[in-house]
Amino acid sequence: MKAVIMAGGEGSRLRPLTCDRPKPMVPVMNRPLMEYSVELLQRHGFREIAVTLQYLPDQIKEHFGSGGRFGVNLHYFVEEEPLGTAGSVKNAAAMLDETFVVLSGDALTDFNLTAAVELHRARGAVATLVLKSVENPLEYGVVMIGPDGRVNRFLEKPGWGEVFSDTVNTGIYILEPEVLSLIETGRMVDFSRDLFPRLLEMEEPLFGCVLEGFWCDIGDLREYLRAHREILAGRVEVQLKGREHRKGIWMEEGVSVHPRSQLSGPLYLGAGCHIGEGVRLGEGTVLGPHTRAVERSSVKRGLTWEGAYLGRKAALRGGILCRGVQLGEGAAVYEEAVVGNGTLIEEGAVIKPGVKVWPAKVIESGVTLNESLIWGTSVSRALFGRHGIQGEINREITPEMVVRLGAVFGSTMPGPVLVSGDADKPSVTLQKALVAGLLSAGAAVLDAGELLIPMARRATTYLQASGGIHLACFSGDRQVIRLSFFDADGLPLSRNMERKIEQLYYREDFPRASGDALGELLRLPDMAEIYRAELLQKISFQKLSRAGLRVVLGNPTSYLRRFLIPLLQELSCTVITVNSAAGGSPGELSVCRGGEELQSAHLNLAAAVRRNSATLGVVLTPGGERALLFDERGKAVQGDLYTALLSLLVFREQRGGTVAVPVHVSQVIEKLAERYQGRVLRTKAAPRSLMAPGKEQGASGKGPPNLAASLPFDGIAALVYLLDLLAGQDLTLTGLLEEIPAIKTTEKEIPCPWTMKGRVMRRLIQESANKKTEMIDGLKVYHPQGWALVLPDPERPSYHVYSEAFSEEFSDSLTDLYVQKIDALLKET
Repeated sequence: MKAVIMAGGEGSRLRPLTCDRPKPMVPVMNRPLMEYSVELLQRHGFREIAVTLQYLPDQIKEHFGSGGRFGVNLHYFVEEEPLGTAGSVKNAAAMLDETFVVLSGDALTDFNLTAAVELHRARGAVATLVLKSVENPLEYGVVMIGPDGRVNRFLEKPGWGEVFSDTVNTGIYILEPEVLSLIETGRMVDFSRDLFPRLLEMEEPLFGCVLEGFWCDIGDLREYLRAHREILAGRVEVQLKGREHRKGIWMEEGVSVHPRSQLSGPLYLGAGCHIGEGVRLGEGTVLGPHTRAVERSSVKRGLTWEGAYLGRKAALRGGILCRGVQLGEGAAVYEEAVVGNGTLIEEGAVIKPGVKVWPAKVIESGVTLNESLIWGTSVSRALFGRHGIQGEINREITPEMVVRLGAVFGSTMPGPVLVSGDADKPSVTLQKALVAGLLSAGAAVLDAGELLIPMARRATTYLQASGGIHLACFSGDRQVIRLSFFDADGLPLSRNMERKIEQLYYREDFPRASGDALGELLRLPDMAEIYRAELLQKISFQKLSRAGLRVVLGNPTSYLRRFLIPLLQELSCTVITVNSAAGGSPGELSVCRGGEELQSAHLNLAAAVRRNSATLGVVLTPGGERALLFDERGKAVQGDLYTALLSLLVFREQRGGTVAVPVHVSQVIEKLAERYQGRVLRTKAAPRSLMAPGKEQGASGKGPPNLAASLPFDGIAALVYLLDLLAGQDLTLTGLLEEIPAIKTTEKEIPCPWTMKGRVMRRLIQESANKKTEMIDGLKVYHPQGWALVLPDPERPSYHVYSEAFSEEFSDSLTDLYVQKIDALLKET
């Protein structure tokens, strides 16, 4: 039988391990990773093997040669330019004239390939994907299969709202040669993104095969370390060079161990290792050939490559020392830190967890290294949450971090970047760091000064900037800072763009500008005035003047006082301000930290509305994105009712208009749309998903913003347009709200471990196979009495269950039904 090993991987996320070698040549248990793939194929009867190469191909050719010493014949096919996974295999088409297997040279597995081939042939498939059930499917391509094994859907690196299964694509395929005719020669073609979806569309027999056994995609440093520990634990069927001298202690030839050293397995010592007096080697240790550990040094869960040296009292704890690294006396390297080839770490130096040191560096005596040195990589993790990047100042978000973020974002922008923020000290401090980073990447910076977030979005499009960044203290708390990123349309960044920034940030692999190519800083005039002018373009000042509306404004920030009060007065409104929380200074937001205190503040505001016979009351978030309204009776307008009110504003102002609302919001929006010949577009709950449809209908550049695009995340616009409608139609807010049918929705949150989210969702989908379902964002299941939505929280280990029915009682029962289902599935494991 024939096979293809894809071995062109550069391994950028494994740097600095892959600085001078292709990913398949990275050692695992002191053997190049690709050796395990060759041996697996040989064990299952594959003798003719094509090897596709692209990055540093000569290293692989020189090591493996013709393949004779492994009992196979290797044929090499080198890509001059990257062709993608399918394109690289097409490059080897000349020898692929029968059923063949494709696997990656940079993954570790002991799957039963013979069983997979037999199943492929028995089903008459043109392509079979080998699948594996995993705990966290976010970083893989999720594949959904039917009861007969047929593939029915692909999801490439989904968000939690799209995780409908825990079976993922392992990159191992059994293919018939005719599929190669669908791959255009010399073009970039990917199996998962291009070929398999096309086969699915053509209704060709495309199957999935879920196999038991070990599989590890060694895509990052955490998985690289895990592969060693799984082998040491005996959970992978592979051949090792060494032999077990005593239980859990493996040694290759020529190892020297001092009798007064302490060895606690499982551990593995490479050929020619020297273990000195008083040395302690703990579980999870793997030492490369000719590693020297001298007096009282220690290793636990650490890895070394060939020729590493640990000096007296040096410590390696869960880190990696590459070839020839010298760890000086008393120096220490901690969890998931990696030190590149030939680096010298002098006496007493400390490499903190997760730090990456590029090859051939010198870490001077006594230095504590908290950041990657010059060039580096890191274990992948998400920087971005639902609303940008946020964290505690000087702990989670530091000036150093913001400088790097600015440099990364600036390097991806083809034109100028707008920067704005609030006037709090943390924001002002970090803005300077951000600007420095942007300028260092050669980006021009438009400094818009102090703005609210909706103003910053509008300024980005008005000035035709390539993107924007807004810094503000989160909810007025000066300990927590948020960085909001916008694209050229003023929208939150797409997830693809966020991933790109995260990868560049952690790899630190982005261009720096030379001295004469540094960016320029341009300070802008008051962009808030442009926002104000656009906001008032369609307002009926005459009707507002006759109406004489009264507005109670709760807890305004100093900026809102300066901007919003004059704006409302220009609309002939009487403005009454209320600082509900004790200790609030005039002009500053008083933050209500406790739930009871917040409730008290709202009660005080509601009472102020009634006491002053006001038209309405309003509390705006510090960034100006959302408004909490109170009608003239003091009743709060929030949640689904607020969304319905905004939708009603759009439908009344733009008959036949379209609104975008999250899938979990009440169906009363559709009833309103029917009344006004409007249209409802159900989307994911992410801000970009809600804003983009309205943006597409609106103007860009210097035209007025579209109403539907403005309202969901612009509390000031929502307030102004609402006041204009009330004055123009001679309505009260209570009267307007009476147009909205009764909302009977409920919501509950249930904890669910991250590792169980994919499995729980898969089981829920299976159990709902006979019901009408939607999978826009989470799983929405329709019942005769209503619907229920199960939505994974993207930032917490939990699920949210939403339900709506014709009565509150039935809505509660639907919510409880799915909470109980999730609870039962969690107890099964």
